[in-house]
Amino acid sequence: MAELATETHQCCSPAAQADCCEPEAKDECCGNGPACGCDAPRMPEDADSVRSIVRERYADAAIGAAEAGEPLFSLGCGNPTAVAELREGERVLDLGSGGGIDVLLSARRVGPTGRAFGLDMTDEMLALARRNADEAGATNVEFLKGQIEVIPLPADSIDVVISNCVVNLAVDKPAVFREIARVLRPGGRIGISDIVAEDALTPAQRAERGSYVGCIAGALSFAEFESGLRDAGLGDISLTSTHLVTDGMHSVIAKATKPASAALLAAPMAELPLATAGCGCGSGGCC
Repeated sequence: MAELATETHQCCSPAAQADCCEPEAKDECCGNGPACGCDAPRMPEDADSVRSIVRERYADAAIGAAEAGEPLFSLGCGNPTAVAELREGERVLDLGSGGGIDVLLSARRVGPTGRAFGLDMTDEMLALARRNADEAGATNVEFLKGQIEVIPLPADSIDVVISNCVVNLAVDKPAVFREIARVLRPGGRIGISDIVAEDALTPAQRAERGSYVGCIAGALSFAEFESGLRDAGLGDISLTSTHLVTDGMHSVIAKATKPASAALLAAPMAELPLATAGCGCGSGGCC
């Protein structure tokens, strides 16, 4: 399938086109015409346009889930909380935390002496996640607004970074890997579920297999994902395919570790306060 359209056509919007997963669904989704649905032109390549389309897609998903009374849901492709082997007392960061289910599961695993952070750029998802945390009575969680390319946490502050099918949605993936390495403490690790392409597939071929917001068109290859982690300074890298998503595209568990003796890998951001009294997920005071 081609990527999303560069503008709104008379048949439907880019967001509607994103839901046209197969050619046979085009008529129902967008009507007839070569500029519609699954035959749409290539997705805009500028970062702001890509983020806008992704944000719109996941905002709609959050609103739909809330209206349907299904707050705890996942749009991911794996179970990063299990593969990360979380331990009591650890500080965990979930990139692209969505409705917060992986954050809440992480919070249970790290216990009252640990803390789980969720980072998301979509207001509607953050509202849903905070509501879920309040209803669950979780006191060791905190949700932050921001982009995963610029994580609003201090360097060397996190034990484990997890993510559930979100890295492929990032516009600047090398920045994501650098930020992961920056916020991890020396000896810290990642447990990420994502969609990864076989090395033989070109970016154009990946786009033919699915949309950007569908987690396909923006996926890295195995070699690109591994080199991105290594270039950021991470080691002990492994990429394990769990199943085939579509032709040449795999759901993958990515693991890596920040060397125990690692020096600061990027210029530190202004240190933001981590969890403080009266600044939890429900209050919104930190976000």
